[in-house]
Amino acid sequence: MQVRRLGHRGAEVSRLALGTMTWSRDTSLDEAAALMEFFLDEGGTLVDTAATYADGGAESAIGALLKGAFDRDEMQICTKAGVRRTPEGGVIDASRGALLDTLDASLTRMGTDHVDVWLVHTFDPVTPLDETMHALEVALTTGRARQVGLSNFPGWALARAATLARPAAAPAVAQMEYSLLERGIEREVLPATDALGMGMLAWSPLGRGVLTGKYQHAIPADSRAASDHLAGFVEPYLTPRAAAIVAALVTASEGLGRSPHEVALAWVRDAPGVTSAIVGARTADQLTASLAAEDLVLPAAIRQALDDVTAPPMGYPERR
Repeated sequence: MQVRRLGHRGAEVSRLALGTMTWSRDTSLDEAAALMEFFLDEGGTLVDTAATYADGGAESAIGALLKGAFDRDEMQICTKAGVRRTPEGGVIDASRGALLDTLDASLTRMGTDHVDVWLVHTFDPVTPLDETMHALEVALTTGRARQVGLSNFPGWALARAATLARPAAAPAVAQMEYSLLERGIEREVLPATDALGMGMLAWSPLGRGVLTGKYQHAIPADSRAASDHLAGFVEPYLTPRAAAIVAALVTASEGLGRSPHEVALAWVRDAPGVTSAIVGARTADQLTASLAAEDLVLPAAIRQALDDVTAPPMGYPERR
């Protein structure tokens, strides 16, 4: 698998990352071990998780694997903090204490003394941004994180964070949703990360599974959309607009003799500014389909056609 540098100052990472959102809940430890082994054998390096995935269960699963047959030095781990679970649901909290406490808990669950990439999971409109940035600096200076960054932040907040941070502790990585169904980051976020020299990790490049084409005619019983805890995650893309985009994708895929899964993933993976695309494979078959796209380079005409069909609305002030 090809590797790319994660931002101007970052380490090299695989251009496909393994997501773990379903680990310990929908993906058993044995299945996770098989996915990890397959991913690493194919040259993958970057494993993405978060403190909130399965309420810490995904990180615990990674820790269990590291206690077994897997070597910590074989992989690069990215995790996220900034959302606290309460009886009433998730609460955004990117305060210094909450972030660092969460990071320490993550390290304990995974049985490691550092993560390769540590991200603030989402923008906190209440906590002062300089406080959040100080927590990232502490993580760097204490060696608990090798690189730091921001996830699900608007473009203005990315730029503001960069101005508040000391140069040695500036955010080097952004993680955002990006797919043929969600191209909003092209308006301001991608221009910001490009100007700031930040690497981009694209989550849900398959449009939360919708771009695989599995939902064209019905909702499969074993799919996320049929799951009690993930149905709401998929539902926003079960729309007439999404169906039209999937139809166009299927047509393009048939012309190339490839699957919609492969074409959708290749489109994101090779989009300008993207370092790595995160695939949240729940099964070995799903990971096999993603890895099959490794040799696919979309013809310029196909990429342009997909660009035209899925273009996000652009206007003032991004475009005049």
